[in-house]
Amino acid sequence: MLHTTIGNIGHLFIILSFVASLISTFGYFKSVQTTDLLEQASWKRFSRFAFYIHGAAVIGIIAILYTIIYKHYFEYHYAWSHSSKALPVYYIISCFWEGQEGSFLLWIFWHAVLGIVLINTNKHWEAPVMAIFGAVQVFLCSMILGVVLPIIDLKIGSSPFLLMREAMPDLPVWAMKPDFIPEDGNGLNPLLQNYWMVIHPPTLFLGFATTLIPFAYAIAGLWRKEFSSWIRPALPWALVSALVLGVGIIMGGYWAYETLNFGGYWNWDPVENASFVPWLVLVAAIHCMIIYKNNEAALRTSYILVIATFVLVLYSTFLNRSGILGEASVHSFTDLGLSGQLLIYMLFFLFVAIVLLVIRWKDIPSDEKEVSTYSREFWIFMGATTLCLSSFQIIAATSLPVYNKIVEGLGFVSKLAPPADAPTYYSKFQIWFGVGIAIFSGIGQSFWWRKIKKETLSKHLLTPLLLSLILTFVAIFFTTKSQVGDFFSTPTYITLLFAGIFSIITNGTILLDIFKGNYKLSGGAVTHIGVAMMLLGILFSSGYSKVVSINNSGFAISEKDEAFTKDNDKENKENVILWLNTPSEMSDYTLTYKGVRVEGRELPEYLHPKQVELIENDFHAVALEDIVQQGKKYYSAGDTLPVFPENKFYEIDFRDKEGKITTLFPRFQINKKMGNAPSPALKHTIGGDLYTYVALAPNLEEKEWSKTENFTVALKDTFFLNDYVAVLDQVKRVDTYEGKPLGPNDAAVQATIKVMGKDFRPYEVNPIFVIKEGLVAMPAIENDEIGVRAKFTNIDPKTGQFGFAINTTQRDFIILKAIQKPLINLLWVGTLVLIVGFVMAIIRRYREFKLMRDKGF
Repeated sequence: MLHTTIGNIGHLFIILSFVASLISTFGYFKSVQTTDLLEQASWKRFSRFAFYIHGAAVIGIIAILYTIIYKHYFEYHYAWSHSSKALPVYYIISCFWEGQEGSFLLWIFWHAVLGIVLINTNKHWEAPVMAIFGAVQVFLCSMILGVVLPIIDLKIGSSPFLLMREAMPDLPVWAMKPDFIPEDGNGLNPLLQNYWMVIHPPTLFLGFATTLIPFAYAIAGLWRKEFSSWIRPALPWALVSALVLGVGIIMGGYWAYETLNFGGYWNWDPVENASFVPWLVLVAAIHCMIIYKNNEAALRTSYILVIATFVLVLYSTFLNRSGILGEASVHSFTDLGLSGQLLIYMLFFLFVAIVLLVIRWKDIPSDEKEVSTYSREFWIFMGATTLCLSSFQIIAATSLPVYNKIVEGLGFVSKLAPPADAPTYYSKFQIWFGVGIAIFSGIGQSFWWRKIKKETLSKHLLTPLLLSLILTFVAIFFTTKSQVGDFFSTPTYITLLFAGIFSIITNGTILLDIFKGNYKLSGGAVTHIGVAMMLLGILFSSGYSKVVSINNSGFAISEKDEAFTKDNDKENKENVILWLNTPSEMSDYTLTYKGVRVEGRELPEYLHPKQVELIENDFHAVALEDIVQQGKKYYSAGDTLPVFPENKFYEIDFRDKEGKITTLFPRFQINKKMGNAPSPALKHTIGGDLYTYVALAPNLEEKEWSKTENFTVALKDTFFLNDYVAVLDQVKRVDTYEGKPLGPNDAAVQATIKVMGKDFRPYEVNPIFVIKEGLVAMPAIENDEIGVRAKFTNIDPKTGQFGFAINTTQRDFIILKAIQKPLINLLWVGTLVLIVGFVMAIIRRYREFKLMRDKGF
C-alpha cells in the first residue's frame, strides 16, 4: 500500500513555507519603506504572523519527512536512498540529513528558529533584519520546492517527497508492478554510522545559519543609514556564530580522526576548507567590530568582512553541492541539478550587498587619522589581516576547479589542478599564518589591556619575550631527549613553538591581571590561550607524528600492489604483519592479533564469529550459544540479534614494557558506497595517542583452499602438511555434538592433530566423526592460525588407523599501521579552553547590548 497522502501533505507544507516566507519578506520590506508609524506596525504584525506560519510549516515538513524515514516508507526515494530497517533510531536521525534535501531542510529549520528569536528580542531592528531573513528563506525553501514551471519546463528545487516511480521513472518494474515497494532501503553510509554524525551536522548548520544574523544587521544598517548602531546587537551574535561554527568544524575533525584512516583530523579536503574559511573571516570581522569603538576606520572593514563571511558560507554550499568538487573531495554531494539555483542564490545576495555598500560607502563614518604602530587598534587589525590572508590562501587553491569551469565556459582550456599533496601545500603557508596569529594575539592583548606606549614597550613585552625564549629551548630539549622529534631539522617549527608559548604567557599574565579586577572581561584572553594551545597541539601531533609500525622482517608485504610499492616502497616499510595469535614486537609494545570480531548493536562487547551465524542481507544474526557479557545474559542460543554485518573488528592486544595490556579493535568496513574503508582504533595516554588501523586483511569468507590431501595414519604417526609437521596425538570418544548431548544410539569420536607451526609453536586441529540418528557427519574443522582445514573421514578398527582429508590455505593475518600522535591532547584541551573563552565573551557582549537596548539606545 502506497502512503501517498503523507507525502502530498509534506509537499503542501513546502509550498506553504515558501509562500509564507515570500509574504513575510514583502511585508517586512514594506514596513521598512513606509514612514507612517501605524502602517509600519501593521506591516510588522502581518509579516510576523506570516513568518510564524512559515516556521510552523517547516516543522511540519520535518515531522513528515522523519515519519517517512522512521516508518520505512520505502516507496519514497529519500527514505529508500538513505535508510534501512536495520538502523537504530539514533542513526535514522542521521539519515534525515545525509541527503541534500534533508540538509537544506535542517538549514531552513535553524533559520526559522533564529528568526523567531530575533523577532522577540530586538523590536527596533525587526523589520529590516527579518526582511533579509525572509529573503534568505525564500531562496532556501526553493531548493526543496520540487516544482516544474509550465511552458518553460523549468524545475525549481528537489523535493524530499518524491516517490520512487517519480524519481526513477525508467525502471522496468513499474510496467509490471506500478505499486512496487522495495523491501528495504540502501541504508545510511556506514562511514556516517557514528555518534558524531548525529550531532556534527546540526551543529555545523546552526553555525552556518547564525552567520546570517550579523550579515542581516549589516545590510539593515546600510539600508536604514544607521551605519554604526548595528554593531552592538550584531556582535554577540557574531561571537555565537564563531563559537558554534568552530565547534561544528572541530566535531567534523574529530569524526575524521576516529573514523577515517588518513592519519589525522584535518586533510585540507576542499569541503573542509570551504567551511573553515568563513570561520576565519568571521573571527577577523569580530575583532574589527570590537575595535570600532576606538577607531571608526574599522567600521568599513567590519562591513566588508561580515558580508564576506555570509557570502563565503553560500560559496562553500555551492562548492559542496554543485558537484564541481566531485573529483576533488570525498565529502561533496552529487549535483541534483541545483547548481544554477545555488549560483543565483549566492550572486543575488552578493550583488545586493555590494550595491548597498557602494551607494552608502561615502556616508559610512571613518577615522581618517593614521593609526599608530603603538596603538592597540593597530595590532588587533594586524591579527585580523593575518586571518584574512590565511583564508585567502586556502580559498584561492580550493577554488581552482571553479576557475577551470569559468575558463571552460568562456571557450578556453584550463588545466589548473588542485595540489597533489594538499596537507604539505597548505601547511607550508598556514604555519606562518599560525605564527602571526599567535604573536599578534599576544601583542594585541598586551596593548589593549596595558595601554602600552612607546616609552613602556620594553617594560611590558621584554619579560614575556625572554621567558618565551627560555621555555621554547626547554621544550626543544625535552622533545629531543624523549625522541618526540628534532626541532632543529625543521626551524619553522621552532618559530611556531615560540609563538604559541609567547601567546600563552602574554595572555596568561593578562588573564591574571583581569581576574584581580573583573573576571567577566577575560573572554578574549581565555580564547587566545585556547588558540595557542591548539596551535601547539597541531604542531606536535601533526609535525611530529611518527610511524612506529616499521617492517623489520626484511620481506615486502606486497610486491605488486601499488598502494604498498609507490613512493619507494613506503607502505611496505611502514606496516607490520600480525599473524593470528602470534606475538610480534612493535616499538614499545608486544602485539597479539586475536581474531575477527562481530559488532552486536545492543551489546557492550564484541562477539566471536563462532558465537553467531549472520543472516545474509538482514542485519541480524542467530546466536549459536548463550550470549553472556559482563556477567549478564543478553541472548539465548537460537535467539535472533541485531548486528552490523558490514563492520569487521580486529582484536589486538598491546602489551607495554610494564606488562599492562590494552586491547584495541580497529575496524575494517565492507562499504558498498565508499569502497572498503578501514577505521582507526586509538590508544589514549597523557603524552599522546597511538593511532592504529588495519591497512589490509584477507577476506576469510573468500579464501582459496588447496586441493584435498588424504592421509591414513595411526596414533602418534607423523605426517606433513605443506610446511607443517603434524602428529595424530589422540582420538577420544565425546558425548556432545554442536553443544547438544548425543542420543543412546549415537556415537562420536574426536581427533587431536597437533601441528608444529613455522614459529615452532604447537597448534591443534580437532576434527570430529559423528554417527547420529543413523547418519554420518564429517564436518570440516578449521584452524585460522595455521590455515588448515581437516575432516575426519574414516575409522578402521582392524588396523587402528584413521583417515583425514586435509586442505590448507593462507594463515589468518592482518597488516597493521600504527602512528604516534604526541601531545595531541593539547589540541583537544585547547578547543575546550577556546569554547569557554567564547562563552565568556558572548555573555559579556550580550549584557552590554541588553543594557543599552533597555535604555532605549
